[in-house]
Amino acid sequence: MNATRELFPLVGVDIALFSVDQSRLQVLLVKRAEEPAAKQWALPGGILKPHLDDSLEAAARRVLAHKVSVELPLVEEVCTFSGPDRDPRGWSLSVLFYSLLPRDQVNALVRNKVEALEWVDASLPGHQLAFDHAQHLTAAVAKIRAKVDAGTLPLHLLPEKFTLTQLQRTIEAILGRELDKSSFRRQLKSSSDLVELDEYERGAQRPAQLFRASDGFLF
Repeated sequence: MNATRELFPLVGVDIALFSVDQSRLQVLLVKRAEEPAAKQWALPGGILKPHLDDSLEAAARRVLAHKVSVELPLVEEVCTFSGPDRDPRGWSLSVLFYSLLPRDQVNALVRNKVEALEWVDASLPGHQLAFDHAQHLTAAVAKIRAKVDAGTLPLHLLPEKFTLTQLQRTIEAILGRELDKSSFRRQLKSSSDLVELDEYERGAQRPAQLFRASDGFLF
């Protein structure tokens, strides 16, 4: 360990990038290409670079854009993990963020500086995660569930235009339980986050009205 590292902790950011597919909340994992923890699965992350990043949020956005070539409107802080033993390079702290990606944009991801990408069930990722990223993921899932349980609509997970059924299914995927359709739609009537469109999605059943997020909506 060099003298600089003894005086100053390693400062990094990690990002839990969520999407919804087949009624399940999923998170993006990357297989690390470099040591430490090479070839292991982890959340996308990187080191703060003061000459490039004017904030930790800016660092999270830069890291995500660099590793998977995606820029997102929403990046929100979850919590901070720190300690002398969480990274073999020395005393470190990592600020965890989450972000949301509509499923129709998933194919736009391009891996860079990682061995592989994989979308996994956020509750049962199926991989042993590097560092303390299992704790990171648990904290991020708890954060997004708490916000949705409190009534915040996860509109950043939906396409630009969506039906109320799509919205309900997305919320159910996050919470892990079914919602009563009538009660759910009554609650939406007072929401200022939805804009009703004079457009309909046509399919095998009767046409379903389309909605979009209101201007300036924040999750």
